Amino acid sequence: MMNVPLLVSSMLERAEKYFPKKTVISRTSTGIVTHTYKEIGERTRRLSSALQKLGVQKGERVGTLAWNHHRHLEAYFAIPGIGAVLHTINIRLALAHVVYIINHSEDKVLLIDEDILPLIEAVKDKLPAVQAFVIMTDKEELPETTLEPVYHYEKLLEEGNPDFEFEKDLDENDPVGMCYTSATTGNPKGVVYSHRGMVLHSMALGLADNAGLSESDIAMPVVPMFHVNAWGLPFAATWFGTTQVMPGPYFTPKVLAELIESQRVTTTAGVPTIWLGLLNELEQGNYDTSSVNRILCGGSAAPKGMIKAFETKYKIPFIHAYGMTETTPLVSVSRLKSYQQDLSTEEQLEIRSKQGGLVPGVEMKVVGKDGEVSWDGKEMGELLLRGNWIADEYYRDERTNDAFRDGWLHTGDVVTVDEEGNIKIVDRTKDLIKSGGEWISSVDIENALMAHEGVFEAAVVAVPHERWQERPVACVVLKDAAKDNLQKEDLYEFLKPQFAKWWLPDDIVFLDEIPKTSVGKFLKMALREKLKEHLTEIK
Repeated sequence: MMNVPLLVSSMLERAEKYFPKKTVISRTSTGIVTHTYKEIGERTRRLSSALQKLGVQKGERVGTLAWNHHRHLEAYFAIPGIGAVLHTINIRLALAHVVYIINHSEDKVLLIDEDILPLIEAVKDKLPAVQAFVIMTDKEELPETTLEPVYHYEKLLEEGNPDFEFEKDLDENDPVGMCYTSATTGNPKGVVYSHRGMVLHSMALGLADNAGLSESDIAMPVVPMFHVNAWGLPFAATWFGTTQVMPGPYFTPKVLAELIESQRVTTTAGVPTIWLGLLNELEQGNYDTSSVNRILCGGSAAPKGMIKAFETKYKIPFIHAYGMTETTPLVSVSRLKSYQQDLSTEEQLEIRSKQGGLVPGVEMKVVGKDGEVSWDGKEMGELLLRGNWIADEYYRDERTNDAFRDGWLHTGDVVTVDEEGNIKIVDRTKDLIKSGGEWISSVDIENALMAHEGVFEAAVVAVPHERWQERPVACVVLKDAAKDNLQKEDLYEFLKPQFAKWWLPDDIVFLDEIPKTSVGKFLKMALREKLKEHLTEIK
């Protein structure tokens, strides 16, 4: 067999050659613009040549601080196209963490959306490795800024070479990109992706039993392009010639609903909090969502009630998936097997609310206190992973020794595995509640609460208890329509038939909002702090 390296640049080259008329529809700060893949290819080549002129060399990191739009997509391919490393920076991190990851990765150039300028201007003197700042803006002139040297993205492209040849003298195991985890404690951890891993991961996204992405789709990645590369969708969609809809900065559920309707989106991807917001918007408005044939949901467990609402009320198939920054991220997808199609609706929902079976290319072990757990859907253990797009270390970080051992990634996620091989996330190891020597899954209680028609969001945390060691307390955000009449006693009555008595929360606290991480997951550390005062009051 020929030994042809798997390179990310080949994805864009295929789109240029075979799908030159297909489009990327991009919502920017001033409106919606459309480019063909032929135009995206030319603009990307111009950017590659411009970055070389700025002195970026093979293996050096180029950071992006940007939303989901066409310019960010161009950077996805232009940076690897010169053998450099795409570093997508999470702009929602604490400022100290943003400074840390830019310095830790030693970004040489930063590509920055205009509205994010104040964030970098505030710390510019703390970024010694950065040698140039490139501003991505719709305006013809550069905005006023204290950054220097500073360049206008579009003017760099005007001066760039439209016929630039992407670097081919690369090893497929060379680094192509990097992301940092949004750590709840300590500094974020860097994960480096290879060309080989990214190409194989993109191929997996096209498999029918995975995301099933294809040329005929109109894909809208709502998950940020700075969060595990929007789950790899921009790479795969470009390779397959898929029409892409980029929702841009500061979108709202209303904006998403309007884009779905106007652009006839077929597939979209994001975390559960995004879909809870969209579901709320759909219930209030009158939108045509008939084009959507699947929603991809990951990042944290999706409530059964939300899955059921999308599928029964709006006839939108809802696909539950699982992954991590360390896994590029696709690990598992929840799909019914052919012989499960005749099961009852509730039985099917029970299966599909799990994180599902592993995708081809990934292996797992689930290890409890006595070794590997039984596949009985009950015994809990930590999920260990290995595969073609699973990282094998953190970038220059001693915490590698904790997470990567004996050829496996120790995820920190506690799961069960049913007899069909479907994994179900029970909790993070640090969030699992141990009450009287028995484990309680905060995720199961959260999902049960969010199945109530009056509940918008719910998060469950462990609080210290003198007798039982820990006990669960539920924090609930009610939908507007339920705020005047839904009481905690109603929620207890709703939970009682579903759980053993000792699983029921010691208290249910109503909040206006639940704190979240930069990528939309519940921030339980902040919740515990928030509850301290409340728990003192009720003792």
